[in-house]
This record gives sequence, C-alpha cells and structure tokens, in this order.
Amino acid sequence: MTSSERDGRLGEEFFTPGTSSFTEFLAAHRPALLPMRRPFPDGVRAAPDRFPHGTTVLALTYRDGVLIAGDRRATMGNLIAQRDLEKVHPADDHTAVAFAGTVGLALDMVKLYQVELKHFEKIEGIPMTLQAKANRLAGMIRQNLGQAMQGLAVVPLLAGYDAKAPEGARGRIFDFEVTGGPYEKYDFHAEGSGSPYARGALKKLFRAGMSRREAALAALHALYDAADDDSATGGPDLNRRIFPTVSVITEDGFERLPESETAQLSREMVDQRHRRPDGPNAMP
Repeated sequence: MTSSERDGRLGEEFFTPGTSSFTEFLAAHRPALLPMRRPFPDGVRAAPDRFPHGTTVLALTYRDGVLIAGDRRATMGNLIAQRDLEKVHPADDHTAVAFAGTVGLALDMVKLYQVELKHFEKIEGIPMTLQAKANRLAGMIRQNLGQAMQGLAVVPLLAGYDAKAPEGARGRIFDFEVTGGPYEKYDFHAEGSGSPYARGALKKLFRAGMSRREAALAALHALYDAADDDSATGGPDLNRRIFPTVSVITEDGFERLPESETAQLSREMVDQRHRRPDGPNAMP
C-alpha cells in the first residue's frame, strides 16, 4: 500500500494516462488482484475432486438475434456441489458470456470481463466492436494458461448482437480454446462435459429463422440430451423448481427469459419426452 493510499487518497497511477484495458492496468499496478495467477507451485496440479466445476452451456442464433443457455449443476468429483449455479451472465447490454470449468475462477473472470468492457467504453468514449470483445476475452483466457495447466481451466462461450453485421447474421457466437484462441461458430455451439450430446441435439433441431420460443425449446431439448448422457449436467428439476438459464440478446439488448416462461417451456419439453423419449425428429 502506498503512502497516498494510507492517507485515503488515490495513487498517482490513477491520474496517469495509460491503457484502456482495466486488466492491463491491474497487471501493472495491482497484479495480486487478478484472478489469473498461478495458485500452486510449479509441478503441482489441482485435485480434480476438490473444486466445483460447471458443465454444459450452449448458444444458437435465431430470427431476432442469439440465445444463450446453460444447465444449473456444478460437480465436485462424483458429488453434486450446487444445483442452481448461474452460468450465463450479461457482459454488457448486447453481449453475454457463459462458462464451463472451475466455478470460482470463472465467476471472477466474468466479473473482471464486465469491468473490462465498461472501462474501455469510459476511457475511449465508444463501445468495443463484438470482434474486439471476443479478442479481449481471448487475451484474458491466455493469461489464465498457467492455471489451466494446473487443472483450473475455464472455457467460456461468448454470444452477442452485432448491429453492424448483415441482416439475418447479427447474432454471433464465439468459442475459445484453453490457450485463448477465439473461433467464431455459426448457427450453434456448446461447451462443457455434456457438449457433444448438446451439439448433436442442436445439429438435429436447429434451423434458420426460428422464433424465440422455438429456439428456447431447441436449447432445452439439447440440455436435456446432455443431462441424459452426462452425469455432470443437470436437467430441469421439476420438484425443486430449478430450470436451465435461458437468455436472449437482440437489438433491444440482453434479456433473461422470466422464470415462469422457462418453467413452462421446460415442463412442455419434459411432457414431449414422456411421449417420445428420444426427442423430436430433425426439422424438415
């Protein structure tokens, strides 16, 4: 702590022109506050059953923008650590991020990313482009590579509405690898332990120009299929009234579907599965 801080005054670094990146500012002046720092000595790895992990998240484009959703379960080894985890978070008005991986680290990274976008807009006076937001998140993931190699990986999924994109292609999805590489995905994508099953379901159910209701039902069916084959993914819990998180991003901004709507759609989807356990056929 500097003498200025002990006196209750901001340090000189807060008044010195510098980068528009809040993450770089912290790295230069308060690196201990960054979540992306190695927690263990070299050669030591995290025990796989000691930290809660989030599982399946997905996104798909639809007529008005993009939908992003996630199950609610977090696991710790073979135990259910949490049944109502929120894995989908707004990053700003027209962008959302969902995560799979180490929960505590992921939540810290999401909060830092939210501040990063606000800081840039305040410093530069304009919001980032969606591609720039993806690149900035990629840089944060790259800084976390040391922890990922120690067993504390975070794999985010970024979705946003790009008003500058051509009509019909304004909902965009970005996937990231553990080294920070950003990859744009078209139509749909899923991440997490149940993602192979969720992607298989979306490959069957996705079609261009779906309504919000159709897209939400497709997402719920995909999460149901993921939970059916992956023990770390939680399906809709009708008894506890815990349902997947479903949000949309359109020209009007980020909106989480009301709990009542998600509950009604989840019950409708489960009822369909009672009549047809393997789920609906591919759309014509």
